[in-house]
Amino acid sequence: MESTLRSIGEMARASGLSVSALRFYDGAGVFAPAVVDPHTGYRWYADEQLPDARLLTRLRRVGMPLAGITRVLTGTPAEARAELDAHLRRLEDGLSDARRELSTVRALLDSRESPMPQTRLTVPAARLAAALDAVRFAAPADAAAPAVAGIFLDAEDGVLHLVATDRYRLAVADCPAALAGPAASALLPTALADAARALLDDADEAELVLDGGQFTVRAGGRELSGAPADHDFPDYRRLLHLEPTHRLTLTADQLHSMLTAAEPTVETRSQDGVDFPVSALTATAADALPGASPAELLVHVNRDFLLEAVGGADQLVLELGGPIAPLAIRFPSREDTFSLLMPTRR
Repeated sequence: MESTLRSIGEMARASGLSVSALRFYDGAGVFAPAVVDPHTGYRWYADEQLPDARLLTRLRRVGMPLAGITRVLTGTPAEARAELDAHLRRLEDGLSDARRELSTVRALLDSRESPMPQTRLTVPAARLAAALDAVRFAAPADAAAPAVAGIFLDAEDGVLHLVATDRYRLAVADCPAALAGPAASALLPTALADAARALLDDADEAELVLDGGQFTVRAGGRELSGAPADHDFPDYRRLLHLEPTHRLTLTADQLHSMLTAAEPTVETRSQDGVDFPVSALTATAADALPGASPAELLVHVNRDFLLEAVGGADQLVLELGGPIAPLAIRFPSREDTFSLLMPTRR
């Protein structure tokens, strides 16, 4: 072999990657050797590959996904920097989530020794009503899945997150909130959430109180109390850190026209014993984001669910990330509200 080539062991020692890691990245198509001996199968690496191998070592240390590593190694400098920035945001979000979870664990441990402290939230009634309306379509109508049967309230300093999901779609809306007491969360059964929503009309301000196993809302001189559901709501925050590859901006009317034009070829599928029409969305008319594959992207979704999520919005943004990735539906005029729609299986 030429002296400018390094064996896999030599490349491992020089780069900081293990031999097994180099084999893995070769098999994954991320970092291939310069030469593979056809008779022995030995891998040989060129000297000029060493900088990329050392870069790969550092990216591996910070847990960057394979697709991101590939974009950093093969993309333009601008694309590589964009990928680094995106991964840093993911790490920061993950750290925030970990701190929040550990804070909840500490509160649960403290509650073993002393009564759970009361959490009190003061929110604008109109904003809370709008947030409840924005997520209500995704709340299950029955308690077939108790862990998601309702609207989840997740309160932290300065904001109240409202979340609803029936496992096929997820809706999130935020409401500004003044928090007194520790961060807290509660799953309101759908009927209790609807009753709380009815108190908000014609009120300027609402007060929400989470006190152990009791939820109370006060607004416009009226008061309502009830018990939150005793179930652990799924970790919805993990679904919020999506990596879309294409973004399509359009009006609700344009979306309706697009779906109407496809009506003659719409197929029907069944979900939980209920038939529903399927719409196929493609990324051919969407703006490709940095690092997107040039191949056409196609995703199938429940058409009825899509129209419910859009509602009466004038302007919306659809974010696509792949045939099996959730479809994100966002609204330029309501940055604190969005929903995710799970794709249907082919």
